[in-house]
Amino acid sequence: MKKQSFLNKLRKEGKLELVEPSEEICSSYLKKSDNCLKSAKLLLQNNLYENSVSLSYYAMYNSLTALLFKTGIKCENHSASIILFKKLFDRINLSKIIFSAKEERIDKQYYVTSKHNFVLTKESAQEMCTKAENFLIQMKLLVKEMNIEKKEKIRKDFVSLFNI
Repeated sequence: MKKQSFLNKLRKEGKLELVEPSEEICSSYLKKSDNCLKSAKLLLQNNLYENSVSLSYYAMYNSLTALLFKTGIKCENHSASIILFKKLFDRINLSKIIFSAKEERIDKQYYVTSKHNFVLTKESAQEMCTKAENFLIQMKLLVKEMNIEKKEKIRKDFVSLFNI
C-alpha cells in the first residue's frame, strides 16, 4: 500500500503519467544506456570504481526508461520506475538487479563509508559492470519484443493500477 500511495503522489505531481509511446525517445535512452555502459567500463579500467558503479547503474536505469517510453509511460522518479517495472512487466529477477544496483549506486555516490555493506573493490565494480551489460541485453530484448498487443496490455494495467 505504501508503494501505491507513493505512485499516486507522483501522478498527482505530474511526475508519472501515460504519454504517447515514442520509438524516438526509446532509442535515445537506449543510446544513452550504451554510452553509460562504455563509460563505466572505461572508468573501471582506470580504477575509478565509485564512478564506474554509478554509470553501471545509469546504464540499467536508462534502458528501463527506454522501455517505459516505448510503452508510453513517463516516470521522473528512479524508485517509481523500478516499482512500475516490477508491477507491470513481471520481471522479478531484473527488478531485483536494478533495485540492488540503485542501492549500491546511492551508497557509493553519497557516502564515504558503506551504509548498506557494499564493499567497493575492483571485483565488485567489475561485477556491477557485468550485471549492467547483461541487464541491458535483457532490456533490449524486452523493447524489441514490445508489440502493439503487449503495449496495450501494459497501458491497460497502468490505468487499472490507478483506477483511471
